[in-house]
Amino acid sequence: MTFPENDLVRILEADGRFAPSPAAEKYLSLIDAISDAELEQFYRDMVIIRAVDNQATNLQRQGQLALWPPSRGQEAAQVGSARAARPQDTLFPSYREHAVTRIRGVDPIGIIKLMRGISHGGWDPADPKNGNTRLYTLVLGSQTLHATGYAMGLNFDGKSGTGDPERDEAVIVYYGDGASSQGDVHEAMVFAASYQAPTVFFLQNNQWAISVPVSTQTRVPFAQRSAGYGIDSVRVDGNDVLASYAVSRVALDDARSGQGPRAIEADTYRLGAHTTSDDPTKYRGSDEEEAWALRDPIIRMRAFLEGKGAAQALFDDVDAEAADVAEDLRVRTLALESPPADKIFNHVYSEPHPLMDEQRAWRAQYEASFDQPGAHA
Repeated sequence: MTFPENDLVRILEADGRFAPSPAAEKYLSLIDAISDAELEQFYRDMVIIRAVDNQATNLQRQGQLALWPPSRGQEAAQVGSARAARPQDTLFPSYREHAVTRIRGVDPIGIIKLMRGISHGGWDPADPKNGNTRLYTLVLGSQTLHATGYAMGLNFDGKSGTGDPERDEAVIVYYGDGASSQGDVHEAMVFAASYQAPTVFFLQNNQWAISVPVSTQTRVPFAQRSAGYGIDSVRVDGNDVLASYAVSRVALDDARSGQGPRAIEADTYRLGAHTTSDDPTKYRGSDEEEAWALRDPIIRMRAFLEGKGAAQALFDDVDAEAADVAEDLRVRTLALESPPADKIFNHVYSEPHPLMDEQRAWRAQYEASFDQPGAHA
């Protein structure tokens, strides 16, 4: 399905040229304020997370992980939006926001533990070093309800809309085009709009809900769905990291200042499989993939930086760091050990519970019984 382009916010063309679309004019002052160091950081973020993504995919293929959801091709949408958030903001990811979590301070090994099946969550969202990043959510769309409820709480607690940009908080929640068909997403938007919750709904439209194309999922741009609930919505070129940053910064600032929820549809593409258990050659053609590969967000940003005079040393340094990060992830993954069996009983209840004590004792007795000759003959 082809949607009208005149409402799409784009700063960079696919070849890296600075050519803002008409819808991008309102964001140009914000773009002008981005320093060269920040521009280079955007590029560095994307290259490193793709190296991590490739390494994790290889680890799954080699039997080290049960599953891996690749994010290749969606780096610009994630990096731009995550860099736009302020430290006090809370982020609710779906399950492939690898760039988002890393930018906020989450160690990628936490995702590895989750996908390896040795952790129920991966990291502690309450730990300050994880940058107010909530856990991955494999139940599609449910995180939008979590995010909206949290944002409503910010209003009730006087932590948003007070006029203090250094203290006021907002929430950004990530979900995909497939998840947008879940009732949870629409219920979240109803509550966010009704209570003017400081929520930014960030939809990564990667064109495929596993094997279902976007043309089957909707007859209008996804941004029109959120607009139907009275939420100010915008469409952005999700392969343009500058555009993603700009629209996300404005949306978060608006939400944080008490202007209510905002919604962003990032038009991007999943260059790889939905997960490592998926085979995209069964449902889409190579022509489509090749066409979107020409809009690769990393190639686009590199061309832009080269046009600004960036030296080859920058790109060599980024590639070297990416390789080091990926190799470090491999080494630490191979060193992981299975957790003790007793861990399954921890944190089922917030306080000690006799049922857990009973079940823990039963498991220990059952395991010990295997040491008794003929016990299970």
